Amino acid sequence: MSAPMEVVVCADSAEQLWNCAVFELHSGTNLLSYRGGNTSARSLAVLNGEYILGAQLGKNFINVWEIQRKDQLQQKIVCPGVVTCLAASPNGLFLLAGIAEAIYVWEVSTGNLLVILTRHYQDLTCLRFTDDSSHFISGGKDNLALVWNLASVVQLDSSRTPEPRHIWTQHSLPITDIHCGLMGPQARVATASLDQTVKLWEISSGEMLLSVLFDVGIMSVTLDPCEYSLFCGGSDGNIFQVSLCSTNLSRDKTFQSDNEGNQVFKGHRTLVTCLSVSMDGTLLLSGSHDETARLWDVQSKQSIRCINHKGPVTNAFIIPAPANMLLPDSHPAVPLPRFSRHLNPSEQGEGVETGGVCLRLGPNMQGSEETYLEKAEKLYSLMCAVTDKSVFGDGENTKVRVAELEEEVKTLKKINKDLYDFSTQLLTKPS
Repeated sequence: MSAPMEVVVCADSAEQLWNCAVFELHSGTNLLSYRGGNTSARSLAVLNGEYILGAQLGKNFINVWEIQRKDQLQQKIVCPGVVTCLAASPNGLFLLAGIAEAIYVWEVSTGNLLVILTRHYQDLTCLRFTDDSSHFISGGKDNLALVWNLASVVQLDSSRTPEPRHIWTQHSLPITDIHCGLMGPQARVATASLDQTVKLWEISSGEMLLSVLFDVGIMSVTLDPCEYSLFCGGSDGNIFQVSLCSTNLSRDKTFQSDNEGNQVFKGHRTLVTCLSVSMDGTLLLSGSHDETARLWDVQSKQSIRCINHKGPVTNAFIIPAPANMLLPDSHPAVPLPRFSRHLNPSEQGEGVETGGVCLRLGPNMQGSEETYLEKAEKLYSLMCAVTDKSVFGDGENTKVRVAELEEEVKTLKKINKDLYDFSTQLLTKPS
């Protein structure tokens, strides 16, 4: 089986040649160009391998193209304000947009606006999902990076205000970029800032693992897939490679070029706005305000290809080519619905889409009755305390209580299976 083809997706702010374009990674062949408008920084996303979304620079809408129909702007998603950053969950179920200091969270299947998160104090600059879509990280001009658990954010209980899982406050100037590694909730996250530092964090514990100080502000950051090296794009056009396998690596360090993997890529003339590494870790892609995107050989530090643009490069990343990207006769499996601008679309006269099936964990009725998740959580805590005599007592009482809990677990498992079977029947039923 051959390796999947990787492609470069990039955009600039000029609006002369295209909005965004797709190039074959190794040959540099221009495969597709998407026309209409221009896209702001950190605001280009591929949704479920079927759509390309780009937030219009300085405007309050998102351009949408079907990924294989390059010359036809499929629709526009009108937003409540100018979008400063955009992210689509890897599983294709949710879309995030940073608008001023708020994060808007939409459900893709229905177009419903689920929640507006207002935990930042200044404009958002970047949003990133973990590879399993379980968490996302937001960064802003308020110097904060926040880690959010998606399940707690989209829960339907309006009486609860979602709170971030972690709040990282160690940066002293605005966050410029965020990169999230692999392994879902166990991933490591790199944050770059104008305070001339890049910091490496662990999602599971929330601890800072590493802080690297540079001589210039850092505008972009990425990790190679194996997390052997950290790549940081500077405001002076240099790209700094920080080895994470160094024998003398301390928690706080100042970058110095040496023979242990700490090196500098030289070629761009001004600030490096975006970085991305190929799946095998051998190629590095960079985009800059000098109107070029460059492809580098990581081992030799040499620029092996330069893609010229007509304006500052705002987005550039490497992805595996979606299956239907190069099939002009293919169509998305599910059309995009109309996206709501309000939390309660029926009250604002927007109308509610009908005919779809929406399944989400969370309470689906009002009142004081415990939800399924609350019951399961309560049951789990009781089972964990089964050996605690102050809870259950000794002897027969413990055995009786354990038997009751086991029976309740069986009942909940049966309910869960029935719900799964019912939802499967609904989703697979011919229209």
